[in-house]
Amino acid sequence: MEWTGARYADKPTAEAETWIDAPPERVWEVVSDVELMPAMSTELQSVEWCDGATGPAVGNRFVGRSKHEALGAWATTSFIVACEEPRVLAWAVENPDRPSAVWRFTLEAADGGTRLREWMQMGPARSGLSFAIDQMPDKEQKIVYVRMREFENAIIGTLAAIKQRVEG
Repeated sequence: MEWTGARYADKPTAEAETWIDAPPERVWEVVSDVELMPAMSTELQSVEWCDGATGPAVGNRFVGRSKHEALGAWATTSFIVACEEPRVLAWAVENPDRPSAVWRFTLEAADGGTRLREWMQMGPARSGLSFAIDQMPDKEQKIVYVRMREFENAIIGTLAAIKQRVEG
């Protein structure tokens, strides 16, 4: 990720992709099981569906509990905003109309397997990072850059873990 000098209000994004030697339907089984994600993340500790939901559908909600050395522990509620099996799964954090973040997986049949992309956008609504920015407004661009690097590295790690789990 290059230094862009982005501010939080710019809604910066991070994205990575990998190729998996399996059809999209098989990759979808792992991607759509958000309760598996904590096993593939250093920050996300647990995921629990709300309101009796057992899987993704537009409007379904889940609570994710996370922990970060510098930011502490927190929980957020995410809303499924796109679910097109086996192609797209996306969720908005806290408020689907004005999220603190949006995450999306895109699956595409390619070269006899699946091209899997994970993308995220920070903002536009305030998040835990906003409090760090409030404390050090002169360092906002550096704070955003460091956090986006963390997200990019997390995405790369998650994609590698999904690939390993699917390809076995």
